[in-house]
Amino acid sequence: MRYRSGIGYDVHAFAEGRLLTLGGIVIPHDRGLAGHSDADVLCHAIADAILGAIGEPDIGYWFPPTDASIEGISSLKILEKAAELVRGKGGQIENIDSTLIAEEPRVMKHAPAMKAQIAAALGIQPDAVGIKATTNEAMGFIGRREGIAAMAVASVGMG
Repeated sequence: MRYRSGIGYDVHAFAEGRLLTLGGIVIPHDRGLAGHSDADVLCHAIADAILGAIGEPDIGYWFPPTDASIEGISSLKILEKAAELVRGKGGQIENIDSTLIAEEPRVMKHAPAMKAQIAAALGIQPDAVGIKATTNEAMGFIGRREGIAAMAVASVGMG
């Protein structure tokens, strides 16, 4: 088996009147994230990492923000599509590692539930999903509490 890696990054600004969804879990917070889908920045970074590992275009290609039929889509559906594309190429997702970057809210108490949701969407075990969180040390747009970013790495076995 040969192994391939991909990286993903995503960022969304906070928005009033929306739920905050991270890793497929609604997190209690006074604001959500702006976006065409549920704006789950963590799932988006993971999906892009998986797509990169198999040489496919990013999620904007598969789920364009101009497509009104997918407005508000759960980002778990985006992860399911990424996993389907991996399987279609004869591959399997080996593991995911990810980091959320946010000043608020504190999210690590939700990590086990997020891991379970992400793993179920990808068809892997929860212990194959790493989730970490950090702040931006009060610097930049994240430090000003204007949004959240996420980074992810995916390892995919092919053949």
